Amino acid sequence: MRPSRINYMNTHILPRFEYYEPKSLEEALELLDKLGPDAKVLAGGTDLLVKMKAGFVRPKYIVNIKKVPGLRYIRVEDGYLKIGALTTWNDLEESEVLKYFPALADAVDQMGSLQVRVMGTIGGNLCNASPAADSAPPLLVYDAEVVLASVKGVRVVRLEDFFTGPGKTVCSFNELLTEIRVPFREGSSAFIKIARTSMDLAIASVAVRARFEGSRIEDVAVALGSVAPKPIRARRVEEMLRGLDIGSDRILDALNVVVEEISPITDIRSTAWYRREVSKVLVYDALMKACERSRGGVG
Repeated sequence: MRPSRINYMNTHILPRFEYYEPKSLEEALELLDKLGPDAKVLAGGTDLLVKMKAGFVRPKYIVNIKKVPGLRYIRVEDGYLKIGALTTWNDLEESEVLKYFPALADAVDQMGSLQVRVMGTIGGNLCNASPAADSAPPLLVYDAEVVLASVKGVRVVRLEDFFTGPGKTVCSFNELLTEIRVPFREGSSAFIKIARTSMDLAIASVAVRARFEGSRIEDVAVALGSVAPKPIRARRVEEMLRGLDIGSDRILDALNVVVEEISPITDIRSTAWYRREVSKVLVYDALMKACERSRGGVG
């Protein structure tokens, strides 16, 4: 069956493109394989349409996957929280299961405007590959994976390996991110970001997942956003934090290593200097928040 197609042109708003609206995953994958690198996937449109209107992106083809069934869900299965790529931020906010993933719940609570929360999808947020993507740091500390599908089959990629640079991922032109898999992990977690306004992109953001014995950090994962070309895990910081008491002066030594793992830039939202300094504070604050949650029995 041929997908519906129209030509759309408005020289004042969007460039000319051919529009496709597949009705199944198989049809969507066949289209992406056929149309090649000149095609862009439309999910919520909160990133792509803005870029197109600004002239930053000029695709020849738009493949709208919004009506593809089976890509919008939140479920627990085989020891994972599984999230369909078309799941919106509003869907996540209303899900009871996020109480087991507090850092992700924190990110959802701080995500954009009502319009963005209703339209924007978690799959689109990841595929946009912004260094400031709010969903990335929490998912990184939970060791999340993404499922990529194409006409050739399916592959699973660690989220830490998914991002390759600003706006870039390992996803090939004919692949579609279909699912995010988040394993259940021990410990408590938290996400904190700082921005110019409540609906702005992060100046810097940090997610922490830690397992405490009292106030001693037994194990920890730290991820940062908006301070490097891609969202990152701070592996050296994690190594230095393990075994330390949350109130120890040695924590400061670990926090100072944060600046060695990031490479922030100066842009319209902030300076590189400020991002370096505030990242240390955010890591500490996220650790304290996670510690407080562990004492209260919150994951």
